[in-house]
Amino acid sequence: MSVNKKKHWYDYLWIWSIVYFALGFFNILFAWLGMIDFILPLIFATVGGNKWFCNHMCGRGQLFWVLGRNLKCSRRKPAPKWLSSKGFRYGFLIFFLTMFGTMVFQTYLVFSGAGTLRKAIKLFWTFRVPWQWAYNGSVFPDWVAQFGFGFYSLMLTSTLIGLIVMVLYKERTWCSFCPMGTMTQGICKIKAKKGMKENDIK
Repeated sequence: MSVNKKKHWYDYLWIWSIVYFALGFFNILFAWLGMIDFILPLIFATVGGNKWFCNHMCGRGQLFWVLGRNLKCSRRKPAPKWLSSKGFRYGFLIFFLTMFGTMVFQTYLVFSGAGTLRKAIKLFWTFRVPWQWAYNGSVFPDWVAQFGFGFYSLMLTSTLIGLIVMVLYKERTWCSFCPMGTMTQGICKIKAKKGMKENDIK
């Protein structure tokens, strides 16, 4: 007889992923809220030395599960091994951080006055899509909006990649090479090694 797993409040964070993109669609300044998904996993890994956030609180991973498993949008086929290989994971992480750095640099150009605000979303780091309706000025300087456009592009692109691999393979295939997952895993390994050295000293 199967026992139903007790639901916790964080089991419904997949709704947050939908709300996030909906808010950003109408006002790009809400894109800044996505920084929560960048900062919290690193904090959890640094303090707890584990991937609890990734396993329990990642709204994006939950969304892939809901769409793939519950709504049967996934083929649920094993993904190619190279997708979860160390070389690909760290290579994708470097590429991801490079794109993030480029986004920050574009924000700096607007901040310094050397560049102008671009009201566009860049999908897959290549295709520029007009997004003018999402920002009509605010009390904040233009560089704040520029960061929002860039960060929303990053979040939307990574989610689309996750949806593609979800459909083609298993539900949470994205999690096997997610940059945040790779970084938190690295932090956990460092903390584990540090703990072993401290125990050896004792």
